[in-house]
Amino acid sequence: MLYVDNSGVTDAHLNLALEEHVLRNRMGDDDLLLFYVNAPAIIIGRNQNTVEEINSDVVAERGIRVVRRVSGGGAVYHDLGNLNFSFMTRDVHGRFNRYDQFNGPVVEVLRELGVPAEIGGRNDILAGGRKISGNAQFATPDRMLSHGTLLLDSNLDDVTAALRPKPGKVESKGVKSIRSRVANISEFLSSPITVDELRLRILEKIFGTRDPARIPTLALDESDRGAIRELWGRKYGMAAWNYGENPSSNVQRANRFAGGEIDVRLDVKDGRIASIRIFGDFMGRRGVEELEARLAGVLYERDAVFQALADLDVGEFFSGITADEVMSVLAP
Repeated sequence: MLYVDNSGVTDAHLNLALEEHVLRNRMGDDDLLLFYVNAPAIIIGRNQNTVEEINSDVVAERGIRVVRRVSGGGAVYHDLGNLNFSFMTRDVHGRFNRYDQFNGPVVEVLRELGVPAEIGGRNDILAGGRKISGNAQFATPDRMLSHGTLLLDSNLDDVTAALRPKPGKVESKGVKSIRSRVANISEFLSSPITVDELRLRILEKIFGTRDPARIPTLALDESDRGAIRELWGRKYGMAAWNYGENPSSNVQRANRFAGGEIDVRLDVKDGRIASIRIFGDFMGRRGVEELEARLAGVLYERDAVFQALADLDVGEFFSGITADEVMSVLAP
């Protein structure tokens, strides 16, 4: 494994651009580990409807940035009290949705600090039944990343104010608010540590040292930095990516399943699907844009929708959600 040193960069747009650039363009045979810390930002899941996930007034008042990531799942809050980690690998077989195969060293470090950490829920690390880390994954045919947050000492009031979870999600977890189901790692520590100390402890767990001279590192050069700035300019810095479009629709169907929410917006004209958008906090190896393209122009009838998707494995698009559950939302 090689370490990608990204110290000092706290712009969420640039950090997510760097992460994608390294995954797509700088992976050799070695696995990679990247850490990043962002100034206050909401990081939106790949398939989410941004305007429905955030409190726009709070975001504007407090100068919180809004950036969409390449992985699925739900929106998370980042600030300088939160450490983000990203494991990248070419060993993709059977590892998508297997967070235990990546997060073991992180959980070990937390336990050594006295935190009762455990992998739980769909994609979380919990302590005392409360979420201290949210995780997500993104895969291409030959590589993937598994990344997550570590809420060390985040401003949880900002988390509560800036995010707008849908009632069904909160109710499904048996709690009444975001604030009651998340916690800072600092709440479980006998003595405080800094974000950088937490980073160093994880490095030491993985590499056996915290000495930078002894940690194998992937160095980024000026060519990388130029490519990262270019990706920021055409993607991560653009409202088209971070907010997307909210096309007109006259039919909405939504439901929450064990594998996440699916929220479908359709514009049906003369009995056919003129346009369709599929939102949600679900996860999958493949992008739902392929499904949307398949369904455009199809008769809005169950049999027609089923036939249009018959040769696809819907589990590739909606991990942990059955084909029958997907069809119950996509078709009338």
